[in-house]
Formats: sequence, C-alpha cells, structure tokens
Amino acid sequence: MNLETNSIGLLKKPSDTTVVVAMSGGVDSSTVAGIMKKEGYNVIGITLKLYDDGKEVAASKQCCSGQDIMDAKRVAHKLGIEHKILYYQDKFKQGVIDNFVESYLKGETPIPCVQCNQTVKFKDLFDFSKDLNADALITGHYVKSLTKNNQTNMYRALDTNRDQSYFLFNTTREQLNFLRFPLGQMLKDKTREIAKKLNLNVADKPDSQDICFVPNGDYASVIEKFKPDSFQKGNIKDLDGKVLGVHDGIINFTIGQRKGIKIANKQPLYVINIDPDKNEIVVGEKKYLAKNKINLHKLNLLENESIFSDKIKVKVRSTGKLLDAKVNLLNAESVSVILDNPEYGISPGQACVFYKSDEYGERCLGGGWIS
Repeated sequence: MNLETNSIGLLKKPSDTTVVVAMSGGVDSSTVAGIMKKEGYNVIGITLKLYDDGKEVAASKQCCSGQDIMDAKRVAHKLGIEHKILYYQDKFKQGVIDNFVESYLKGETPIPCVQCNQTVKFKDLFDFSKDLNADALITGHYVKSLTKNNQTNMYRALDTNRDQSYFLFNTTREQLNFLRFPLGQMLKDKTREIAKKLNLNVADKPDSQDICFVPNGDYASVIEKFKPDSFQKGNIKDLDGKVLGVHDGIINFTIGQRKGIKIANKQPLYVINIDPDKNEIVVGEKKYLAKNKINLHKLNLLENESIFSDKIKVKVRSTGKLLDAKVNLLNAESVSVILDNPEYGISPGQACVFYKSDEYGERCLGGGWIS
C-alpha cells in the first residue's frame, strides 16, 4: 500500500502518528492541539512548570503561570487527549533565569525567550518527546516550516508581525527536523476562529506580553532578588570621558536607551556604551549609535557555509526589520556582519539572525549572539 505524506510531512497515517504538543495554556498552543486531534493524530499534550510563581505573577499577562497550567489541563480534557505536566523549575532557573541576570550584569540586553527555547523547550522537552517515541514535537510558534525528505526548513511566518523565527534561531538541525509549526501560515484571527469552533475555554484569552518570570515587566526587581548587591552607583560619562552624572546601577540601562538618563543636554542623549568592569555608562548623541559592522559569537548555522558567499538579510532585534548584509565567516566560533546601511542601537546580548529568500519565503539560516 502506498502511503501519502500526512499534514506534517511524514509518510504515515495520522492515526499511526504520535505527536507531542507543547501546551502553554494560551490560545495558540491550545489551537494547535485541537488541530492535531481533529486531523486524527495521536496527541499528547505537555505543559511545563517553569518557575514558582506568586499571586502577583499568576495574575499578569504571562505564559507558563499557574493559571496557564490549569487552562492547558482544561483544554486537554475538552479535546480528550492525554496531558502531562513536567516540573522543570530547576532546569529553567539554571538555563534561563541565571543567564538573564548575569547577562544584565555584563552590560548586555538578554533574550530569555531564546534561552528558554534553546534549553528546556527544545532540548529537555525534545528528549522527553523522543523517550515517548513521538514522531514530532508540535508548538504554537508563528513560524512557517517546510518538511521534505525528512528535513525541515524554517521560514518567517505569513503574519510577519507575529513571526517568531528570530527567537528560534538557535534550534539545532536535529531539533528542527523533529519540530512542526502549524500556525506559520495562519493569521492570529484565524487561530482564534478555530479555537472558538473547537469551543476551547482560551479562545478569547489575551496574549502573554511579559517575560514569564518578570512580573509586570520589572526586570530590575528580578535581578535585585537574585543579586541584591548589583545596584551599585557609578559614573555617567560622555564620549570624551567627562563625568556628567551618577547612575544607580548599570542594570537599569541598555544600549540605545534614551529615557531615564536624567541629564540635561541641548541634544537628546542616548546610552552608547555600558562598561561593566568600570561600572560606567557612556552617553552621546544618536549618531554615535550607528554601526555598520557587528561581531558575533556562539553561532548556530542551519545551512552549509557556502550559502553565505552571497549577500543575505539579517535581523538584529526581535521587532526590527530585515537588513541587507554580508556575512564573513571567520572561523567556527565567530562571524563579522557588514551591513549595507548603518543600524542604530545594536546591543550586545541580542541575536543577529540570518535569512535568505527562496521560492517558499524568507528561510532562517541560523544566527549568532552579538558581542
């Protein structure tokens, strides 16, 4: 009997295909679980308990809070699928929160969502799914994926305003071949429409807006909790080294920041540099933020190096636009990226993600961390 490729690119009947769906308790992952169940797949929902939240956190617009776990369980019950909760607080603390705190102390601007995907979600959950003999791990990320000959490529989502490929650049080739993203070719309104048709309790649930372990966006309070001695006063200087004022801790600043400097000047002042060794902030006019060259480290390449012989596009912040650039692969560990046009406010600790257009869209080639 000749088998046809199923909707996730595998030569198996949906009824013979076991998929693990990462269920955060939000409308996106819940809808994905519903889609997979409706198409006849054997669905196992997995929800991760990532941190010990207080009442003030659970009530905020975040993912992975206590309320979200209950919502995920209700959705699984409604769909009639198996549901498991994995308790990954220690893994999350070590792999994400500690990294977040240390990154700020080094004068960087971290992206904990990338670290979370890189560690607990696409490493530990990946391994757990394999142990269950699952055929694929499904998530509600807005990323387009295309699977051919057992290889999956990742593209920017149809809804570019919700595209999350930037946050998944560190996914390995092995992980990517096992992952599927059904919402990549769908608009958010369509997702909610499907959720309502499935009569899911989360159909009108607001999107999570904050970092899950940062109540109300107050990251300084998180750093103070884990590193109370990190709020040390230091100098604010201009580009010539002249002291202009005093700050209450470098963790209160990011490259490109304008508000909160509290120094009067004819022209608006921006944070140009953060020196953690000297505990100093350097400020200047916006023009000094412009950069044509970016150095990267800890690369993750999803394609052969030969693809970088031509110009590509890069993204240097999650909300940024695609920029024309040339990537120079120096060695296995580092890269220099030359932008066609200068970009402002590029910050260490953020990611620079590579893209190249083909007949299916803008394919993610991997990326690296900005030095």
